[in-house]
Amino acid sequence: MSEPIRLSKRMSELGLCSRREADEWIAKGWVRVDGQVISELGSKVLPHQKITVEQQARAQQARKVTVLINKPMGVVSGQAEDGYKPAVTLVRPENRWSLDSSPLQFSPIQLKSLVPAGRLDIDSVGLLILTQDGRIARQLIGEDSDIEKEYLVRVRYTKPGRLPDQDLKRLNHGLSLDGHALRPANVYWQNDDQLCFVLREGKKRQIRRMCELVGLKVLGLKRVRIGRVKLGKLPTGQWRYLADDEQF
Repeated sequence: MSEPIRLSKRMSELGLCSRREADEWIAKGWVRVDGQVISELGSKVLPHQKITVEQQARAQQARKVTVLINKPMGVVSGQAEDGYKPAVTLVRPENRWSLDSSPLQFSPIQLKSLVPAGRLDIDSVGLLILTQDGRIARQLIGEDSDIEKEYLVRVRYTKPGRLPDQDLKRLNHGLSLDGHALRPANVYWQNDDQLCFVLREGKKRQIRRMCELVGLKVLGLKRVRIGRVKLGKLPTGQWRYLADDEQF
């Protein structure tokens, strides 16, 4: 890679921040390239050039929060739709988990730009991440994200007998959606009517569509882990802050 690239894109690639944050920092004069302040949006850099950010940018980033929600049924992940409330409306002091060990105090300003990093369907439940931090959003849902997501899925086989071993193998690797082969997954029986899915991608309604391809009907779907962060005992409809020592 030797062609000039937009400074904001390069900063995102380096994991310094999101593109939106980069543009904000550039406009404020908080970004230096090879020691020189760059304040013009759309500026380009070469791959070998050294990019640094001012302390003000680091301080602003440190104040950004990430929260974990145990999303209940009937709540949408992002924007309100069809009269259903979005998950961010659950982030209120009275819904904070009483066992949250974070020293952070809730402030309404934490709701600004607090957006889902990934989604759960309205009829799915479990771990949902909302963050103000563009680095975390990119880590979880960026094009090159390789973070595992684990789901417990209650199913019913719609054909006589039991799901053949060959079809279980297809769930692990061999299915395609929208004309594209799916990445290898780890799918196994948790008990007689529940499968565990571990995926490294997140196409729309992917698990439900995968199950349909092998004759399974999904009766319930719960996300229990994203990377190294687990849902644990967080009660349904409640939230907590991502701890300082937690990493996805």
